[in-house]
Amino acid sequence: MDWSGVIDSLPGYGRPLLVTIQVTVAAAALALVVAFGLGLMTSSKHLIVRTPARIVVEFIRGSSVVVQLFWFALAMPILFGFRFDYVIMIGIIALALNYGAYSSEIVRGAIGAVPKGQWEAATALNFSTFQKMRLVIIPQAWPEMIPSLCAFAIMLLKASALVSLVGIGDITFRAETLGGRPGANPLVHFTVILVIYFVLAWLIWTGMRALERRAKRGLGIDIKTKAVPKTAAVLGGGIGADTSAEAENEAGDRRGGDR
Repeated sequence: MDWSGVIDSLPGYGRPLLVTIQVTVAAAALALVVAFGLGLMTSSKHLIVRTPARIVVEFIRGSSVVVQLFWFALAMPILFGFRFDYVIMIGIIALALNYGAYSSEIVRGAIGAVPKGQWEAATALNFSTFQKMRLVIIPQAWPEMIPSLCAFAIMLLKASALVSLVGIGDITFRAETLGGRPGANPLVHFTVILVIYFVLAWLIWTGMRALERRAKRGLGIDIKTKAVPKTAAVLGGGIGADTSAEAENEAGDRRGGDR
């Protein structure tokens, strides 16, 4: 491999790298909003809310993200006469909708996994639907979503290479351009972006892992042993409330009964 060519090509990847990061971060943020919106709607008990959301999810998941990219880039201006001022928005919206639809199933599954008793306790406290979700359900479901959302975030990073198909100058577009020059070695440039994608994916994994540990500590869960300490439920004394005194009282009562 021509290492001098590798070194000489590195400065040219600065701006395309920034584009890749912008597409990934913006698409991930918008995908999270889409995921929660569709996930909450598909979790609804009301058919009129659940059915449209399910149709949208299945339609987006059932079509190719490449087709969606070209649809936003080529078909939408013809059909609706609307064109994005910045072509980068095409990549962000297409990726966000696609991966947001997939991630909505993670949100729905995590919400459905919250024990029924938590819902009943929130109802007994006369919480509104919004209060139930914000104060009780989402805090417990969120830590369970993070590992799967991390996987989708890394997949979204790798899928960001597809934006080069519509002319967005990311690192893949740059590698194809430099590698296609006369006398250039494409292997050199694709090796460069291979390493760049690996580093970015590792950074995403590290950040999401730290976020998962923080979220589980908030619920009193030891992520290393995956053991839940003797704490009350969220609505049974508060998160992290110590119940050791109650346990000792119960043990004392049992000993007294044995005597």
